[in-house]
Amino acid sequence: MNILQINGSARTEGANSTRVASDIVARLKSTHPEALIVLRDLARDPAPVIDEGALGALFTPADQRTPEQAVRVAESDALIAEVQAADVIVIGVPMYNFGISTQLKNWIDAIARAGVTFRYTERGPEGLLKGKKVIVAFARGGRYRGTPADTQTPFLQTVFAFLGMTDVRFVYAEGLNMGDESARQGFAEAEADIAVALG
Repeated sequence: MNILQINGSARTEGANSTRVASDIVARLKSTHPEALIVLRDLARDPAPVIDEGALGALFTPADQRTPEQAVRVAESDALIAEVQAADVIVIGVPMYNFGISTQLKNWIDAIARAGVTFRYTERGPEGLLKGKKVIVAFARGGRYRGTPADTQTPFLQTVFAFLGMTDVRFVYAEGLNMGDESARQGFAEAEADIAVALG
């Protein structure tokens, strides 16, 4: 089993989303000791921003790219290869202003590439990253699960399904900034979600 852990926080230390994601990976490792774990910490090693230069590189035929363009595409290729090689992808997702972090959005933009991780057919788009399990570990200061304020869950579900990843499990650690008791309850609820996600 190949496990890819994506830390989506802007924090290099002390991120609650990383804490929950790391707990999930540790549990997977305990039941699959042979598993190979690849860690991509987007705070320490950020994904490239999709800007005009990146778009120019991606839409230039490989044999016509400048050295600089080749480097830009290679950065995205490396991130895609990590996802393609993974059987299980565990993603730590903080909530920033009701959305995902810039770091995580840049990673998604880097791995979503037409002709590589999805393609358009006469019947519509087809995701090419099939047969993978995704476990999303949310960490939130407030409580938004099941409310209109939770824009993260439907967004990520849509993106991953578009790329072919339909086996997506969600773990919620909520109320972490609402006092000590609320934080304890939030982590306990996350533990229960983890048991279901790994069951």
